[in-house]
Amino acid sequence: MEAASNRTFDEIAIGDTATVTRTLAQNDLVVFAHASGNLNPLHLDGRQGEGDDETAVAPSMWVAALFSAVLGNRLPGPGTLYRSQAVRFLGRAHVGDTLSVRVTVREKRAGNVVLFDGVVTNQRGAIIAEGECEVLAPTKRVALGDANLPDLVFHRHAKFDRLIAACAGLPALPTAVAHPCDGASLEGVAEAAKAGLIIPLLVGPTAKIRAAAEAAGVDITGFEIVDAPHSHAAAARAVALVHEDRAAAVMKGALHSDELLHEIIKRDGGLRTKRRLSHVFVLDAPGLSHLLLVTDAAINILPDLMTKADIVQNAIDLARAIGIARPKVAIMSAVETVNPAIPSSIDAAVLSKMAERGQITGGIVDGPLAMDNAIDIDAARTKGIASLVAGHAEVLVVPNLEAGNMLAKNLTFVAHADAAGLVLGAAVPVMLTSRADDARARLASAALAVLHHHWQVTGTSAVPPQEQPTDLGA
Repeated sequence: MEAASNRTFDEIAIGDTATVTRTLAQNDLVVFAHASGNLNPLHLDGRQGEGDDETAVAPSMWVAALFSAVLGNRLPGPGTLYRSQAVRFLGRAHVGDTLSVRVTVREKRAGNVVLFDGVVTNQRGAIIAEGECEVLAPTKRVALGDANLPDLVFHRHAKFDRLIAACAGLPALPTAVAHPCDGASLEGVAEAAKAGLIIPLLVGPTAKIRAAAEAAGVDITGFEIVDAPHSHAAAARAVALVHEDRAAAVMKGALHSDELLHEIIKRDGGLRTKRRLSHVFVLDAPGLSHLLLVTDAAINILPDLMTKADIVQNAIDLARAIGIARPKVAIMSAVETVNPAIPSSIDAAVLSKMAERGQITGGIVDGPLAMDNAIDIDAARTKGIASLVAGHAEVLVVPNLEAGNMLAKNLTFVAHADAAGLVLGAAVPVMLTSRADDARARLASAALAVLHHHWQVTGTSAVPPQEQPTDLGA
């Protein structure tokens, strides 16, 4: 809110006018619904009903409230108190409309009372509302600086929706699901199959899988079940299905991660490649305009330098697969300067130099960087860090599993970020979902697997490139 100054009752003359202009945004409808409690679906985008192509209309009271923006900020301005308002609504405002709100002084009365005529028009000149407002005008001059209102953060899951939408038209990925013997696993599988992301092969005890599906109300009709007597056997059989060219991805069900990873990393019969396995969390965090990748928070406990190089390369590859053309990678430490007493700061500096020399490719790598100056440009500028990554990091490479796990879970449970994840470095993508993950997280993880597989096969991303920040300096 910009600075405002008022006009006192004595300074106001009949015929005086003031105007403000406001473009109706989708978020305005959400704020009004929260503030007023009016949850009429006509006023919430995407809630008009199945097959209804009409866009949401602004609540009439939202339009009426615009008169108060002129009266409280412009004329008379700060110090104004309402006595009454009568409004006639002659049209409807939709998201994207630019509304012009004008008030005109019609009459002054004793007791500092001022009557205004008001009108709201849209960008086409159509009248949306007419009103009569009666206020008590201030008697003393008041000037207000920036109102400095608290920021509002909206979390719409749009970033994951974008990834899922990008999978449309790509072939569904035959996926071996190891031991899906609980409702959460089966719900995620069913959602991913319904979305056309995967073709599930349910690997585990047939009777137990069917019982879990029935208890959870999940329809698994049409899903192939590959019988395996217990979770360990299910993990082994899921890996074997990849070697048999029946599966192009693996998904964890209701078994411990170690059971599945044990089969994947076997030298004989596993899914190992020359590159070290690592896990990448992909987070849709409120307040960030882009997806944030955090690695490794699930597999490598205390990685050495060369393992970290593989971790960085795996994350860059995934970032490129999901449409980040040239990922900006921050190698994290507690400080942004090299300190021999902090080994992670030395590793960070070496990894940055390895990227400069082409040992790590496809991204911009810099470090050491601390959390604040990795993602906040003002923090980077304050500390005088000149970097293409600082303040704009899209990938955070943590020093060890403990740091990564705490960071990812803080973002998920404190900052309410949506989280999906993928294990990379194996012959096929591995969806290592947590038992705490809901069906949506499993759906997003399936989308990551489809996009990564597509990128491996074609060398191109199915996701349109994200807009890059124009201010890359610090």
